[in-house]
Amino acid sequence: MKRQTRVVPALLTDEAQALNKMVESISGQVPWAQVDIMDGQFVPSKSIGWREIKAAKLPFDWEAHLMVKEPESYFSGFKSARARRVIFHFEAVEDPRTVIEKAVKLDLEVGMAINPGTPVSAVVDFLPLLDSVLIMSVIPGFYGSKFIPEVLDKVGEIRAIRPEIPIGIDGGIKEANILEVTASGVDDICVGSGIFLSGDPAGSWRRLQALVNAAKR
Repeated sequence: MKRQTRVVPALLTDEAQALNKMVESISGQVPWAQVDIMDGQFVPSKSIGWREIKAAKLPFDWEAHLMVKEPESYFSGFKSARARRVIFHFEAVEDPRTVIEKAVKLDLEVGMAINPGTPVSAVVDFLPLLDSVLIMSVIPGFYGSKFIPEVLDKVGEIRAIRPEIPIGIDGGIKEANILEVTASGVDDICVGSGIFLSGDPAGSWRRLQALVNAAKR
């Protein structure tokens, strides 16, 4: 049985008004999205927070990708904003197990993101505790960064250890390389600028998803 692969719009902005426009542009089209959160510390850039997202009342299920230090301090806010899942960075915390436990106590799904330079071996012990893994294919924190193809090897490594876990990939993915990414066997392909910097975000999402679907046949 083939695994389904979905294209996940990744919303990133530092302005509430821009967030509202992004949400409106894909509303009624996508079943699942990712909202990127940056604190200006773990990564240089800074984004909107849970209050702006809560006010926007996102009309689809979504996950918060927390590119932040002390991610556990954000969990309750994103729970109130109706996030289904929180994803924190392995590199941002000292004790991933404690962070995972805090998300679970709030009845949140929890994922872990790993930067391009982090090997799968560093996170093996945590895989049984997670609802998902997010492989970064760019250095996080910048919109439109260049894709790093070598990270695709991590998909197979993770599958060999925990075959059933959903695996996402995030960063630098566009029409030109999405088939290569699909072939790696990932479940979620997160696309930001490739969708939202186009003139028609919903149309761009549909086109990317159609390419993925055709490749999976």
